[in-house]
Amino acid sequence: MPLFFLHFFCNLKIKTSSSLSKKPPDVTKSHKMKTEHLLKVDDHDFTMRPAFGGPAIPVGVDVQVESLDSISEVDMDFTMTLYLRHYWKDDRLSFTSSTNKSMTFDGRLVKKIWVPDVFFVHSKRSFIHDTTTDNIMLRVFPDGHVLYSLRVTVTAACNMDFSRFPLDSQTCSLELESYAYTDEDLMLYWKSGDESLSIDDRISLSQFLIQKFHTTSRLAFYSSTGWYNRLYINFTLRRHIFFFLLQTYFPATLMVMLSWVSFWIDRRAVPARVSLGITTVLTMSTIITGVNASMPRVSYIKAVDIYLWVSFVFVFLSVLEYAAVNYLSTVQDRRERKMRERSLPCTCGISQTRTMTMLDGTYSEADTNSLAGYTEEPIVPEEVQADMHEVSDKPDHMVVHLSVSSESTTTKKKKSLRALNIIQNTHAIDKYSRMIFPGSYIFFNLIYWSVYC
Repeated sequence: MPLFFLHFFCNLKIKTSSSLSKKPPDVTKSHKMKTEHLLKVDDHDFTMRPAFGGPAIPVGVDVQVESLDSISEVDMDFTMTLYLRHYWKDDRLSFTSSTNKSMTFDGRLVKKIWVPDVFFVHSKRSFIHDTTTDNIMLRVFPDGHVLYSLRVTVTAACNMDFSRFPLDSQTCSLELESYAYTDEDLMLYWKSGDESLSIDDRISLSQFLIQKFHTTSRLAFYSSTGWYNRLYINFTLRRHIFFFLLQTYFPATLMVMLSWVSFWIDRRAVPARVSLGITTVLTMSTIITGVNASMPRVSYIKAVDIYLWVSFVFVFLSVLEYAAVNYLSTVQDRRERKMRERSLPCTCGISQTRTMTMLDGTYSEADTNSLAGYTEEPIVPEEVQADMHEVSDKPDHMVVHLSVSSESTTTKKKKSLRALNIIQNTHAIDKYSRMIFPGSYIFFNLIYWSVYC
């Protein structure tokens, strides 16, 4: 009997020690095996799309725009950061769940299952954010519906029209399309219509005002592969004009007005007027060069080009105006000098000059009538002065020098001077320029701003 109890207690001790020495089960491994079993990842070939060989699989898309980072006129592109979400159903990923709750995974599971091969048409650069890990989320529902979300920054081309720059509006599009699957295999669509696109209200740009975002979709055809569903994210931007008013239009207008100052400067002040004209011309050239340096080399004329080049023409014409004034002043001085030389009296066989000696200080009525066509010359020739010295001893004699002035010749000269008055009178050219130049420039501005605004 004691031996029986001793044997019983020894067996009980061994069983107790063996049960205590066993390790608890690995919950993580068992959960992992359970997850793989639920999703059946290893039981299917996920290199093929869902319902392969059947109708096209519908893939819904919605986008949330996080930021519109930059718009480049030189490169004609834009950079956008967005959340891109895909919705589809894959029966191969369905699982049973008593709570009907979805399962969420990170980017590691994406490499093991089928996902839509959506890419950005006309994109130059794009990447998925990976800080601190890949910004990818995969959510699987028990009935097989899948949500695939990723955070992407993409730089895409935008065809811009600068014919109205900087008073322009630009419309750009971000285009999404399946790379491999045609519309017979994959039907890409906006999940909720126009509500599929949402933007952050805090998005703002320094040079543009965001007017509207909207979505569209259509089919794209490739001659070698076929038809594809393509989705469009369209947005319209209107450029802020205030920056260009301060940096371009206002300085150009000031340069044109500064060139008008030369009209009030004396025409004989050659250094002042020439230096002012050259300074304004060079400044306008600098403004034009600076504007074109920040723009693409387009082959058509922009609105800012029209304004700047017309302003440049006004400045250049003010320089030419002084050149004309200076030239005509020189011509006028030469003519006046020649006229003074011709008006000097001479008794050497000139028929229009007569010398009369009135004796005893008396003359007849016939002599009086003959003096009607004579004018007194203030300058007395040397020969006449000698005659005056000879008769100076006779107090009852007086010598008078008279010159004949032809009435018809004087009338012709006055008419010719009146016809060339504006050309010869350089003060009149400056006077008219003070009114014509500002009036023409104001008229140009009225037309320009009424057309482009």
